[in-house]
Amino acid sequence: MPEGDNVYQAARRMQAALGGKRLAASDFRVPAFATLDLAGWTVLEVVSRGKHLLHRLAPPAPDGGPSPSPEGRLSIHSHLSMEGSWQVYGAGERWRKPAHTARAALRAEDGTSAVGFSLGVLEVIPTAEEGSVVGHLGPDLLGPDWDAARAEANLRAEPERAVGLALLDQRNLAGIGNIYRCEVCFLGRVHPATPVGRVPDLPGIVAMAKRLLEANKARPRNTVGGFGPRNSTWVYGRAGQPCLRCRTRIEHATLAEPTPGTGPLLGETRERDIWFCPSCQPLL
Repeated sequence: MPEGDNVYQAARRMQAALGGKRLAASDFRVPAFATLDLAGWTVLEVVSRGKHLLHRLAPPAPDGGPSPSPEGRLSIHSHLSMEGSWQVYGAGERWRKPAHTARAALRAEDGTSAVGFSLGVLEVIPTAEEGSVVGHLGPDLLGPDWDAARAEANLRAEPERAVGLALLDQRNLAGIGNIYRCEVCFLGRVHPATPVGRVPDLPGIVAMAKRLLEANKARPRNTVGGFGPRNSTWVYGRAGQPCLRCRTRIEHATLAEPTPGTGPLLGETRERDIWFCPSCQPLL
């Protein structure tokens, strides 16, 4: 699943490709927006919010440029979920993914395109109503609203919850996925199943998450800090391999958590994969 650094990079690529440009065509391949035509609209900016992406657009003014008024502006809200991606193409360049997986295509007047494939969420909303889709998120680890104290307070609000589950809850802090969850717990010498209230240095865990995402937001991810492409993680995906710190075999397990009461089945649980070193990360 793409994590905060991946989504941040995607936003930067699309901002560089489409920012400030007027669209020549748009194509939304979801029923709710299949007839929406944004030709003539200008892409003001593309930003990330945790794992969410927002393309903000302004309608055309009478002179053909973007309307200076914030009224009437729209945002394309998307979430990559497990397999989604946005890709940028030059004029006339062939898509690198199957066309039937495309959910949205935006083409600028210079021929540059951005295409969203296998998106988990795709909707177009008034920009003024972005809070309805991202307002529930906690402070963004890579955003201007980052607030370490608020993220820590959010985590501490449920002291009996496993820290490995609390870190994945985007309402606490936005941008951590399973890879960073496992890596941060290892670096903090905390078992992912440890209750938040028993974590010895929760501020340190939050600071480490921030440090890792910042370090990787402009480069290919490498959470071990230079061991090379074959060892790009400390524990994630390395079950049965020796710990890079103490040589104990890395273990794989799952953490179970009830789904929210609004889910399809009340009482249903979901399991999250975890990787950890039993020696470096004893369960407290």
